[in-house]
Amino acid sequence: MYENIKKQFANLEEKLMDQATLKDQALLIKTSQEHAGLKKVIGLVLDLEKTTQDIEENKEILSQGQEAELKALAQEELAALEKRAKDLEAQIDEELHPANPNDKKNAIIEIRAGAGGDEAALFAGDLFRMYTHYAEKQGWKMELINSSVIGIGGFKEIIFLVKGAGAYGLLKFEAGTHRVQRVPETEKQGRVHTSTATVVVLPEAEEVDIEIKPNDIRIDTFCSSGPGGQSVNTTYSAIRILHLPTGLIVSCQDQKSQHQNKEKALQVLRSRLLARQEEARLNEESSARKTQVGGGDRSDKIRTYNFPQDRVTDHRLNLSWHNITKVIAGEIEEIIQALKEAARPDAGRSAS
Repeated sequence: MYENIKKQFANLEEKLMDQATLKDQALLIKTSQEHAGLKKVIGLVLDLEKTTQDIEENKEILSQGQEAELKALAQEELAALEKRAKDLEAQIDEELHPANPNDKKNAIIEIRAGAGGDEAALFAGDLFRMYTHYAEKQGWKMELINSSVIGIGGFKEIIFLVKGAGAYGLLKFEAGTHRVQRVPETEKQGRVHTSTATVVVLPEAEEVDIEIKPNDIRIDTFCSSGPGGQSVNTTYSAIRILHLPTGLIVSCQDQKSQHQNKEKALQVLRSRLLARQEEARLNEESSARKTQVGGGDRSDKIRTYNFPQDRVTDHRLNLSWHNITKVIAGEIEEIIQALKEAARPDAGRSAS
């Protein structure tokens, strides 16, 4: 059933070994991405083939004159195998035909401290570490793009890239305003404070997705600030890019050179432009449509982390989870999967 996909994957593996591909950087990146995109599908296909083989073996046992106990076991196993085969087919179809093509892309995450002063910046740092641990569990890689650090270990702002097949498709549910309720370390009277941080999740856009014309941008250089080597504040390595048609501004100062900062800034700009393009497309399709997981407005309060009550509540689902320490340590798979299920077109109108 999936012979064409297996043949396509084999061709990509051969292409990756070809000297012509290895010498052409653009072709190598494109081929590697296609290979990575199909690798998960191939794993699911092989799993389905093994499950199908097990189904046939169980059917053979049932068709023969076996003893009743063995036939009962085969019948029970057959039901579980047929359900697994159906689930695998659905997963393969979802991988091959994603509802949103951007779901396959890497993700750029921007976290900014909101209301709450230093405590909000510390919370932004907690969210960054939460996503770092979650990414590690998924086998994804992370690259820091830009940050604005405060002295006590938090961030006014941090922007980073999450590299991994399907990263955006899962992390997009994290976009919105996150709220924390806890006693800050600096609070001497033990009072609970409420602070916020906003999370923006963008699909990484490549040059083939969004073309930025040189005449459409203005690039300024300035001295880097914050922690760094001896060259900090003495060389104009930091970059600020203004996109003239939209007024979008992107700054980057965390890389080692002006060239690297420029590349990272353009990477973020492309992704923000792609997100705008996608938002406009969705608005055209349905200007008023909202699902039970929210309308995607970044100002929406999507989740509260209540430390005194050891509870994390996602307001889009009206569901809560306990053991907040594990959640902050990156164990957010259950929350994301619940949001993913609720976002499916055939999901029920209400979450339970």
